[in-house]
Amino acid sequence: MTQHQFTRRAIHVDGVVQGVGFRPFVYGLATRLGLSGWVRNTSAGVDIEVQGAAGALDAFTQALRAQAPPLAVIEGIQEREVAPEPANGFVILHSAPAAGVSLVAPDVAVCADCRRELFDPRDRRYRYPFINCTNCGPRFTIMRGLPYDRPQTTMQPFPMCPVCQAEYDDPANRRFHAQPNACPVCGPHVWLMRGDGTRLAVRDDAMRQAADLLRQGEIVAVKGLGGFHLACDATNAEAVARMRARKRRPAKPFAVMVADAAEAARHCALGDAEAALLAAPAAPILLLPWRDGSPIARAVAPGNRYLGVMLPYTPLHHILLHDVGRPLVMTSGNHIDEPLSFRNEDVVAELGDIADAFLLHDREVYMRCDDSVTMVVEGAPYPVRRSRGYAPYPIALSHLAAPSPREVLAVGGQMKNTLCFLKGARAFLSQHVGELDNLETLAYFEQVADHLRDVFRAQPAALAYDAHPDYLASRWARGEISVATPVAALLPGVARRVPVQHHHAHIAACLADNDHPGPVIGLAWDGTGYGPDGAIWGGEALLADRAQYTRFAHLEYAPLPGGEAAIMRPARLAVAYAQHFLGAVPDLPGLARVGAVERQAVAQQVARGYNTAWTSSMGRLFDVAAAMLGLCPDGVTFEAQAAIALEMLALAHDDGARAGRVRAPVSDLPHPLPLSHEGRGKPESPYPFMGEGFRREGIHGSSRLPRRWRSSRATCWRARLGPRSPCAFTPGWRRPRATWRNWRGRTMVTMRWRCRAGSGRIGCCSA
Repeated sequence: MTQHQFTRRAIHVDGVVQGVGFRPFVYGLATRLGLSGWVRNTSAGVDIEVQGAAGALDAFTQALRAQAPPLAVIEGIQEREVAPEPANGFVILHSAPAAGVSLVAPDVAVCADCRRELFDPRDRRYRYPFINCTNCGPRFTIMRGLPYDRPQTTMQPFPMCPVCQAEYDDPANRRFHAQPNACPVCGPHVWLMRGDGTRLAVRDDAMRQAADLLRQGEIVAVKGLGGFHLACDATNAEAVARMRARKRRPAKPFAVMVADAAEAARHCALGDAEAALLAAPAAPILLLPWRDGSPIARAVAPGNRYLGVMLPYTPLHHILLHDVGRPLVMTSGNHIDEPLSFRNEDVVAELGDIADAFLLHDREVYMRCDDSVTMVVEGAPYPVRRSRGYAPYPIALSHLAAPSPREVLAVGGQMKNTLCFLKGARAFLSQHVGELDNLETLAYFEQVADHLRDVFRAQPAALAYDAHPDYLASRWARGEISVATPVAALLPGVARRVPVQHHHAHIAACLADNDHPGPVIGLAWDGTGYGPDGAIWGGEALLADRAQYTRFAHLEYAPLPGGEAAIMRPARLAVAYAQHFLGAVPDLPGLARVGAVERQAVAQQVARGYNTAWTSSMGRLFDVAAAMLGLCPDGVTFEAQAAIALEMLALAHDDGARAGRVRAPVSDLPHPLPLSHEGRGKPESPYPFMGEGFRREGIHGSSRLPRRWRSSRATCWRARLGPRSPCAFTPGWRRPRATWRNWRGRTMVTMRWRCRAGSGRIGCCSA
């Protein structure tokens, strides 16, 4: 066949095709089919030119999809014919910039081939904690930018030795162009030290001594893939109790790491769907029913019938679990509501009051990333927290009639914060950021926004943010606050800033998850969301699509004495609900700890509206029910604790009913919270509902606050500032702002006012 009888095609591949062994796959495929040409990474995907007989080219294109590497996700292939060139074999070219966006591979668990080498004494990487290949290992957490090449990762300081370089250059090798490729000679290494800086051991001795410390009941901070874990022996009740005391986390469940699926099945009920998800490359924490008789200490997840279990996903974790020989608590290395620790130089200062020793390594974590949490619902995976192993892979919005002409950055809410970058018909979700309650987490939030912009070359024209006036992410989006990177400097092209009602965002997210354009009837049952009428929403029925909503029903407004601080004391909240709806507090054992003095104070707050917010929250209704049943009598220490306790009690009751051991009780109490429908006449709630004009437009605006609430706050302020204060609710005052605090037993929200005359913020009302 002459040169002129050859056909040459230019092919562009979109999807997760970098860092997954795609170029070596293309090289091997083209070589087997006798094709010439080249392949290279670009910042927009992978470009290929192949030349040969037409039949071979067709087979090549078909095999790109059918035989792609296991971690590759091909979203599109475009091809066109180009002029033939002299045939010089097939080569892999250096990466090049290009227009468009390449999808980034998330971090994935160590593969079976690498696990076999890890525990093979004859292999040169025997017990090496950083073994990887093109089918596994770190990606997102070590990547500084695209294209995904070694100089763009935190492996850049580790030049490969001749043996590793030969593997990297050999197209037939599993480590061909594996960017984190390394070995004990040339790669990162580990060491074990105490909090005072004393090194106890290095390399493999460090791994063995760390395992010894864990077996002895000590707490070890372990540097993993996206940051630090705090580890202890999960079967040692004293070690678990010590972890809880030091971390100031008395009740929230810990995650447990077990060696393999067989061990997971000894502790938990594990079906086929659960086993497949547990062993998936993402290696998430999986919530599983806890088996009776498991030796794992009950204090790992007190009062909970579910246990969060994950398998080792790095070689370091595999070695540690192998050497310890028992399950390990493996919880996030941070203090409550603070971001994950990830730098060697900071970890002792940040975790020195928790950990007894530190297992460190010198491969930098560029982008910290917490573990994902999932469960199986009706046989399908259900994400609870989408982070390591999934982020930043996008969600396809195929229901869009046309891709968005504008790029949009959505900055998320106050709790469980996650950012989302919309480009065309793809929504790129960041890793889990957490609760924005302090400057450290806000700085992390800014770093995530900056990284999304760099990796995906984002130039958003619009910012979407929660309509709550004082969420930190919302204030950052409006340009009011920043730690290091003001929004105007980070995103100079933003022309629009769009506030989004919290519960409409929930319904819109469900539409995106289910690839549905709407409209739908959406039930937003939540804890807290700022309503445009100034109240706290959370039990809403919305008629909504992606762009607008109508609130046509909701739970009756109920009092929150002390504002959101009432969430910390469900029993106090139950007293307030009973006082408001029933006129008297029933004699229930669960409310016995609320003394007479406190009950009288709550009754006065509710009656006068003094320092009392109003809410339609379903989450607060769960809290009240839990308190009336005697759950969480000493208050709550983490979000949704009372609701989770209520769920566990309900599940136990269901199990007992099915076994014939219990009979469902019949309550004599009337249902305290009727469902209020918009437009059915004057409601009993102190809040006016939205008028017909708002329903007609399908969007809510702000209504005036009820006179009782406004006058009570004026009374509160005059009491604080004095009746002669010239600033006490004069016409020069602006609207209130809610200042959020953290969950360390302090007030969650305080209401503050700002003086137009420039006198700044004056005082606060708090519980």
